[in-house]
Amino acid sequence: MLDNKGSFYIIDGILAILLLLVALLIVNSVFVYPNQEYSYETNDIRNAQDIMELLSGKIDFNDRTFIGDISEILKDGENSKESIDKVSKISKNKLDSYNLKNYKFCENNILKGEVLASSGNYNNAQNVSVAIRTYGDYSYSLYLW
Repeated sequence: MLDNKGSFYIIDGILAILLLLVALLIVNSVFVYPNQEYSYETNDIRNAQDIMELLSGKIDFNDRTFIGDISEILKDGENSKESIDKVSKISKNKLDSYNLKNYKFCENNILKGEVLASSGNYNNAQNVSVAIRTYGDYSYSLYLW
């Protein structure tokens, strides 16, 4: 008879521990629920980085990058007005192909902040995300808002 009481105490103890664990899991899930505002902010940052990665990335070793191509055009044209206009037209077409509404793409080092392509009003921009890549002596910045 003493053995039966011991079994009931063990089962009762296990049920109490399980009940306590379930209560802790419920409390933990309430307080650890993810906040959507943080994911929205990181999505903007990642968006600018993703676009710039597309502009500067290669698929294999035989491919050329977009940033490499426009840098070569500027270098071969010795940063002349004609080469800047050609690069501006190419850049605008490329960025418009990504269906971006508000952006500014500029070269910061050699051309001293020359805007190569833009869309939207940068002066009224809020939540601007920036990505920067360099190619040789040229440094390009992409601003998205």
